[in-house]
Amino acid sequence: MRFIMACAVLLCLAGCSNKSGIALNNQQTVIMESPVLTAGIIPGLPALSVDQGRKKATLSLSNNQSKPIKINFVFYWYDKQGLDLLPFAEPRTVTVPANATIDISSLNGNLDAYSVRVHLYL
Repeated sequence: MRFIMACAVLLCLAGCSNKSGIALNNQQTVIMESPVLTAGIIPGLPALSVDQGRKKATLSLSNNQSKPIKINFVFYWYDKQGLDLLPFAEPRTVTVPANATIDISSLNGNLDAYSVRVHLYL
């Protein structure tokens, strides 16, 4: 009986082990509300680069409509553990011209910046 109790305790403790950090879906880099897609905006995938020692994220936005569309966006930066990097970026607005593609970008001077997500909304 003691053996069974000891095994149960070990199994419980083994289930409590955890990798450090927060599990993030790295495939979900663009978060957009459904009206954005309905409006005709098609986003690309964020591309990360380095610009004068700072991390830079660039995202292309394509407008396949015959009228310009105003889009609001926020870039959210994360470290390798999946934690938000402060300070948060301010929401910004851009107008995507009719039948055109533009790039939006964000710079982050934090050396721990590892990944980015972009939230698009009307």
